[in-house]
Amino acid sequence: MILTVTPNSALDKVIFIEAWTPGKPMRTRRQVTAVGGKGLDASVSLACLGVETVALSFVAGESGKQLVRLLEGYGIRADAVWVGGETRLAHVIVETRHNRHSHIITGELQINPEQVAVLLERFRHWVRQADWVICGGSIPLSAPQDLYAQILQEANQAAVSVLVDASDQAIRQVLPHCPAVVKMNWAEFEGTFGAPAATLQDLQDSAHQVQRDLGLNALVLTCGEQGMLAFTPQGNYRVVVPWQPAINAAGAGDAASGALAWRLSLGEDWLTALRWAGAVSAASVLTEATAECRREDVLRLLPWVQVLPI
Repeated sequence: MILTVTPNSALDKVIFIEAWTPGKPMRTRRQVTAVGGKGLDASVSLACLGVETVALSFVAGESGKQLVRLLEGYGIRADAVWVGGETRLAHVIVETRHNRHSHIITGELQINPEQVAVLLERFRHWVRQADWVICGGSIPLSAPQDLYAQILQEANQAAVSVLVDASDQAIRQVLPHCPAVVKMNWAEFEGTFGAPAATLQDLQDSAHQVQRDLGLNALVLTCGEQGMLAFTPQGNYRVVVPWQPAINAAGAGDAASGALAWRLSLGEDWLTALRWAGAVSAASVLTEATAECRREDVLRLLPWVQVLPI
């Protein structure tokens, strides 16, 4: 079982338009309501692959109720800690002409110390049954910003490996507790470590330096159509995935997180786990719902994913 933790849940409203045209009406014939939030998206991709997953998260309001129904529709065990405020509503604007997506986010969770204690207690229950843990996304302003650090301490006591997919202070707080994998995207890496990278080679050089300087066990960066970079105990790699005509690319990095944790939990080596992560990530852009994938697409793409030493 893969346990995911998402402090800042979201409900995605995926809106398909031809192109963004400021000052002019923009009409759509397609709109999809989907699961949002990095950890929850990882659970979605895992459920699509038939992997048991428990999704622990803060949720609130009508958006939260709809989110829980969506999770349960995938067969995910949703352990919702109900709080004040409202689960974020993320309008994902997909421009079909330009093959890109943007987010407009509203709503905010209001979390008190008692509710944080409930989430940590539930985490202590589930982590004893988990093979791996994925912590994903930002931490709401009303929650303690060291929440992931507290979770890592509990996971370390239970001897369960953790992948943290986050940025900025949420990552910095967690580094002393030695997560098995630190994961983020290109822009998040630049912002977190103050390391601008104009090219993939610049990113590779900066990321390798950060991994060595901070003594990270593994650092994985998603780079959109340029694949992934991974600095691991087995070696350093670039993952090259075959180009796909993206329908909705939102959540592709979260799908990669789910695949990595799953395959590493099976005892596979990093090359194999990264190949699966690349295939699942690529497959997820072929569906309308965020992070959703089809197993047949994953298996079709898997032989074409390259994991190259760097």
